[in-house]
Amino acid sequence: MQQKKETLQESIAHQRSELSEVLQAPLQRLADCCNQVWTDRDKLDQLLSEGLPTLPYGKTMYALDPNGVQISSNITATGLVPESFGRDRSQRPYMCMSLPYSGALLSESYISLLGKRPTLTAMQIVRNAAGTVLGFIGVDFGLRDLPLTRKLYDEPVHWRQIKGDPSIRNTVFHQNRVESGMDNKIDVVLGVIEELMVYHGVYHVILHFSSSRAVIWVMSDPYRYRLLDIDALIDPDMCLAYPRTPYPSDALVPREQIRTVLDSFRTLRFMDEMFYLRSGTLNLFNGIVGLTFSCDGSYYVPYDEFLSKGNEFWVGS
Repeated sequence: MQQKKETLQESIAHQRSELSEVLQAPLQRLADCCNQVWTDRDKLDQLLSEGLPTLPYGKTMYALDPNGVQISSNITATGLVPESFGRDRSQRPYMCMSLPYSGALLSESYISLLGKRPTLTAMQIVRNAAGTVLGFIGVDFGLRDLPLTRKLYDEPVHWRQIKGDPSIRNTVFHQNRVESGMDNKIDVVLGVIEELMVYHGVYHVILHFSSSRAVIWVMSDPYRYRLLDIDALIDPDMCLAYPRTPYPSDALVPREQIRTVLDSFRTLRFMDEMFYLRSGTLNLFNGIVGLTFSCDGSYYVPYDEFLSKGNEFWVGS
């Protein structure tokens, strides 16, 4: 049985959960030590300095009173920053969340004030022997410093619609398609693109019909894109610039369906003078077709579902 893929939100939640589990025990031990010296700044700084190395990837540590005012120095791997004493952190994102009644809580990510980079903060409640809340220990983590606790998130393969610029949608009935250079030579262009995708290692293409250009990515050099203008797209000799490459066995789009998808692009481009395709995208490995229409609305559709739709469906959309 095929395992269900995680959504983006589920993947993030799992990574946050695993990080929280790593932090719980050392933060609780630190809180149990610090509650005995909470009003002695020097001793508090010393205990926090000893505690920071026990928290993997912790960048900065500090102690706050119940109102969010800092009662310690900033503790960093390079030493103390005493100037941070007395800083009011009450309006920072980690103080505006529902703070923990017991134990520690991990904040949502936010952009730090000083570093201007994605950060999250763990907040550990500190109580005295009688159970009275003394304040909190905060530990900041830079997202770039954290290891991925789970595998890379998989892009979902399902239908998605994204609305575009409202100003364009509102004027769609006052515009008409203007014939472009790609429109005039579309059969040649689609033939060249099919050849590149089937025989020359191009696995991702964006066809901009209105501006007569294409952007392609090649398997042998996947980190760089190539921009092809209309002169290149209507010259079949251009294929000689890309070495012959076997069609990838793990592509989701069968090679014989590439031309069918491209021909459907042509149909959508000419289906209506007001509502027409501006750009079309095809990726062989995730099997997704991307469509952007004259109303600026975009769709991302599995190739087989895309091919099952008739023209009437898109006009109705």
